[in-house]
Amino acid sequence: MKTQNLKAKAKTERYGFTIAEMLVVVVIIALVASVGGGIYVGTYKRMLVEKAARDFVLAAKYARIMAIERQRPYEIALDPNNNGFWLATTQQNIETGEAQQVIVRDLYFKPVEFGGDVKFEGIQITSAGWEAATETDEAGEIVFSPSGTADSAVIQIGDGKNHYTVSISAATGRATMYFGTVEKVKEEVKIGTIDLEKER
Repeated sequence: MKTQNLKAKAKTERYGFTIAEMLVVVVIIALVASVGGGIYVGTYKRMLVEKAARDFVLAAKYARIMAIERQRPYEIALDPNNNGFWLATTQQNIETGEAQQVIVRDLYFKPVEFGGDVKFEGIQITSAGWEAATETDEAGEIVFSPSGTADSAVIQIGDGKNHYTVSISAATGRATMYFGTVEKVKEEVKIGTIDLEKER
């Protein structure tokens, strides 16, 4: 009888966990969760910057198409103070007959406001009149004309860590998105030079 009790006691001791072992497991789980959480936060912030850049490229493509289709200028109005942009065009008021600027709000486009810490980090716009490029932190406009041309622009969007650069070609009005800062992209890709065969 005593030997049976000792065997049963030995079995329970073999299968149990000590508090120290439980604490080690909890610490390991917490470390893995914190590393995973850090990776998730970094990925989420990068995705916010990428989404903002993609929204800007889509707005530029839409502005170009609408300018050609409707045969009137469309423009992207930048608002760095509020971290966003919108699309506008000039329409004739039916009641007064006067031309007025209207913000585009339709099925395909609505004004965009960046999420998180995303903002315009750099704005360089050269108007179609080929004036000198201006670098500014204030509101600017990129005009797309009915002929398919546009103001040349290089826009850097980022959150301080992640950066995307959007380039708009003056000759074709097409927008291209690159990963990285303007300086990095200028080193790797010749912004401002246009391959018309590639643009088709």
